Amino acid sequence: MLIGIISDSHDSLKAIEAAVRLLNREGVEHVLHAGDIIAPFAAARLAKLEAGLSCVYGNNDGERALLARRISEMGASISEFAELELDKRRVALYHGTIAGITRALVESGRYDVVVTGHTHRAEVRKSRGCVAINPGELCGYLTGRRTLCLLDLETMKAEIVEV
Repeated sequence: MLIGIISDSHDSLKAIEAAVRLLNREGVEHVLHAGDIIAPFAAARLAKLEAGLSCVYGNNDGERALLARRISEMGASISEFAELELDKRRVALYHGTIAGITRALVESGRYDVVVTGHTHRAEVRKSRGCVAINPGELCGYLTGRRTLCLLDLETMKAEIVEV
């Protein structure tokens, strides 16, 4: 199963639309958004995904009630933290605002994959049998790079891709 991982889209409509096109073209089956979508109008751009969608709130997400409604209208979910089972892999999805919580999730031995965002730095690392992924920033505002991650859950191969 191929999944797409995005974070920190920060209302960049062009970046979200480009990511949706790329993810659809790659045939991903599920997309994880690790927070900081920001506004409901930006979330609506995710409706064109041809995949399942799970999201968590980021520290900059405003209008949470309306954001939750928009995400729900797409048949998706949004919460502070999500635990998922995808293709028999245990996945934790958390924005990453508190580094100690991120470390604890990775080191817990409970998850095969821990997905975070927040730092805007793309990173894939392995620790204690867990693949920790930060797809970087989709918006490209801080680093100048619009990135996401493609993860093959069968092989556990993760690739950071520039949008």
